[in-house]
Amino acid sequence: MKKGNTTEILSEFAADLTFENIPKKVLEHIKLLFLDGVGCCIHGNTLPWTKKLMEVVVNNTDKQECTIIGTNIKTSVLNAVLVNSTAGHGFEADDIHRESILHPNSIVVPVSINVSEKIKNINGKKFLTAVIAGYEVATRVGSAAGTDLLLRGFHPQGTHGTIASAVTAAKLMDFNKNQILHAIGIAGSLGAGLMAAQEGAMVKRLHSGRAAEAGVLAAELAAKEFTGITNIIEAEYGGFLSSFSGKNNFSRSTDKLGDVWECQNTGIKPYTSVTSIHAALDCLKAIMKDNKISSNDIKEIKAKISHPTYVHCAWPYENQSVTSAQMNIYYGLALIALEGELFVDQFSADKISNPKILDYMKKINAEVDPEIESLGQEFRHMAKIEVITNDNKKFTHVEKFRKGSPENSVPKNEIVTKFKSLAKFAYDQNKIDNLQEKIEKIENLNSVDNFFN
Repeated sequence: MKKGNTTEILSEFAADLTFENIPKKVLEHIKLLFLDGVGCCIHGNTLPWTKKLMEVVVNNTDKQECTIIGTNIKTSVLNAVLVNSTAGHGFEADDIHRESILHPNSIVVPVSINVSEKIKNINGKKFLTAVIAGYEVATRVGSAAGTDLLLRGFHPQGTHGTIASAVTAAKLMDFNKNQILHAIGIAGSLGAGLMAAQEGAMVKRLHSGRAAEAGVLAAELAAKEFTGITNIIEAEYGGFLSSFSGKNNFSRSTDKLGDVWECQNTGIKPYTSVTSIHAALDCLKAIMKDNKISSNDIKEIKAKISHPTYVHCAWPYENQSVTSAQMNIYYGLALIALEGELFVDQFSADKISNPKILDYMKKINAEVDPEIESLGQEFRHMAKIEVITNDNKKFTHVEKFRKGSPENSVPKNEIVTKFKSLAKFAYDQNKIDNLQEKIEKIENLNSVDNFFN
């Protein structure tokens, strides 16, 4: 495949995709990802940084057409997706496509819900088709960019997240191939987000919201015949891949398109932290459980990880914020050792500054493992953990694939439990159960207009 027609091929795929084309197993998996994403948005809209954003945007519109998830507030479609996607990425609980380094559900879920509210009378089949189109196109573009995009300091959520949003919105709006081409061409030019935000800034969450907003804006502009860069993905100068990444695999965007479904390669997070450290967390949990080791028994923890994970997560933790704690391997391993879990409760204000936890991190060392590096990008989340006890016993565990990855998937019941644990921050049990049931049967809905009613 020549790179010269990448954007066109993806646009045509999205335009031609029908519900009947999608395998049943893909539909079932996307509904679980969607359920997970709704839970992330509900919880995320209760967080202080999202509330700050909500206060700003709600005061800047008189429109009341689209729902801020988990509330009774309605606002414009652009404001709604801005807030809801910020919320979806607000606590590092959103799903992850490993190769593209994208969390699709924190963008695609709000965009699909809010755009459907604005359009009206979108049935469940059309709705799911748009969700899958957004997943497929964006994750393929991100996979073509590879880890180089991240290592250059760009946040994938803010870069190719715009494409996820644009394609989802465009599909709901019944765009043809040419209209989708321009929507992608506008959205891709609006991508942004810098990874230095991971060390404490609230703005990291906003990258997801701005990507969702940019994508919906792109679709609305394309509907008015506003033009975008028609070869944006493959353009040699100033194109999406050439600008954001220097190590591009153009064919990855289109190879086996329609045969291999990337949404199935998207996994769930059992921990509310950056995915890159999850295999390390799994290793430490396994060592402590299998050998009946307590936190007090441990003298040293050695974490061997990939270079991308080291750059991304192994910087000195300095009690900066919830964000920095969630992105840091030393904090994550310390909490697993001390509490055996890493979910919402482990990132309270008192814990991220707790002297006992900060002191425990001194026992933990991380380094790049050449063997892991040699395995390539597919294994960048792999980890080896060695625990040395006070009596100098050594225990080692290796995880190639974290729990929640496609190769080591989370059972449906655990995904449902996670959804309910997040949704309880805003809804009562009856509403949570009704929402779960609606999502499980979403393809049968005649209209998704009043999704949360």
